[in-house]
Parts: sequence; structure tokens; C-alpha cells
Amino acid sequence: MARADSEVIEHVAGGGTLGADDTLSPGYKGELMRLMAVFVDSELAGAAGFVPFINSAPGLKQRSIAARIVSEKYRHAEQGLSLMEPFGINPELYVRSHCWWSRLDRSLDLGARRVGSDKRLNVFHYPLEGWTDAVVLNLLMGTASAVQIDELAGSSYRPMAEVMGAIASREKTHAEWGEEGLRQEVERLRDHRTPQVNVDYWFPRVAATFGRHGATDQSQQYLKYGLRQATSGELLNRWLVDIGPRLKGLGLTLPPVPTA
Repeated sequence: MARADSEVIEHVAGGGTLGADDTLSPGYKGELMRLMAVFVDSELAGAAGFVPFINSAPGLKQRSIAARIVSEKYRHAEQGLSLMEPFGINPELYVRSHCWWSRLDRSLDLGARRVGSDKRLNVFHYPLEGWTDAVVLNLLMGTASAVQIDELAGSSYRPMAEVMGAIASREKTHAEWGEEGLRQEVERLRDHRTPQVNVDYWFPRVAATFGRHGATDQSQQYLKYGLRQATSGELLNRWLVDIGPRLKGLGLTLPPVPTA
């Protein structure tokens, strides 16, 4: 018999956690599955969208790093699906259920509203345009992912928390590779204009991955069940503190922060 939501909320509010063998309330299970689906779908879509640009990298070292990022993102998705499997998810069918490399028109502004049949973050609905564009997104989204996934390492659902700590560490490394890749591009191009145009394009779209703020903030549901500890606004601010100095160090300007 499922536990009542009120019982689970009281349990996690007191610092309690839940494991794979515990009975979950319907509300807790629903929000947990939503959170894991967003993570898995974003890793699958992010990796698939990056694959065509591996051979666009200017050198073998950069291509090797790009291929490793893709490989590790697929591994992250596999780990996420392993967490979802006890809830009735068939990993092989799940991976085949969507066209992960599909993209929408680049001129669209989707904001934070949900579109499409899968649960990828909207930033992965936009197509990349070349290697410079790819490394800019890798830096911006890599740093954002590190913040978002690191937050899940403190989740009240222990199996997810245990997995996300190591994944967050790898995402931080991906961001560092993206930063170095962008530094090399700025030097190779001998010009900041194209990288800045790419930053201006991707910045608001990455910022939107933190979600809506305020009364309708989905993070309020995650907070209620202890799946996250910070609001969307708090996580966004953590990212801004991280990404601002990185861009400045590359001679690039942090665009205005979009309003929620």
C-alpha cells in the first residue's frame, strides 16, 4: 500500500531519506520520475545533438575530448535509466521512443514552457551551428548542468543522490573542457565577435533551463519532497556567480539576465 503524501513530506522535512526498498507516496514517485526523466532525456538529446560536430573540431585532441563528452553523457543517461527501471521503465524501449537528435528552428524562443513529446530541457531543442557555437554551449550548459546536478546529490531519494554526485563531477570537467575549447577558439579566430554572438544567443536559453520562478516554480514541488533543497532562482544565481568570471576571463561579456 502506498504511503500518504503527508507522511512522506513529514519524513523528509525531518531530514529523512528514502531508498529503493521503501514504499513511496504517489506524489513523491511522480515528482521523482519527472525529475529523472528530465535528466535522462536532456543527456540523450544533448549527446545526440553534439555528435555531428565532433569532426568539426579543429584538431585531434579537441575531437577526442568531444567524443568523450558524448560518451559520458550517454553513460549518464544509462545510469539514470537504471534508476528508473525499478519503476517499470524499459531502458531499451525508452531510448528508442524519441528522436533525440531532432531540433526545432533556431530562431524560436521557447522560454521555459514545455514542448515536444519528451522531457528534454528546451535548450536541447535548438540546433547547433558549427564548432564555435558548440563549445560556447558546452561551456554555458556544462556549468549550468554542474550546478543543477550537484543539487540532486543532496536528494532525499538515496539511490539518485548516490549517482548524481559522481555525474556532477564529470559535468564540471565537461565545463572546464568547454572553457578551454572556447579559449582556443578565441585565439584561433583572433576575434571575440563570433564567440560573443554565440554567447548572446545561448545565454538566455541556458538561463531558462533553471525554470520559472515564483508561485508556479516547479522547484516548489521538488522542495516539498526533499528532492531538491534550493529554488530555481537560487540555482540560477549560483550559475551566474560561476559563469560570469569565466566569460570575463575569456574577454567576453555576460549578457543581461532574462526576467523570469
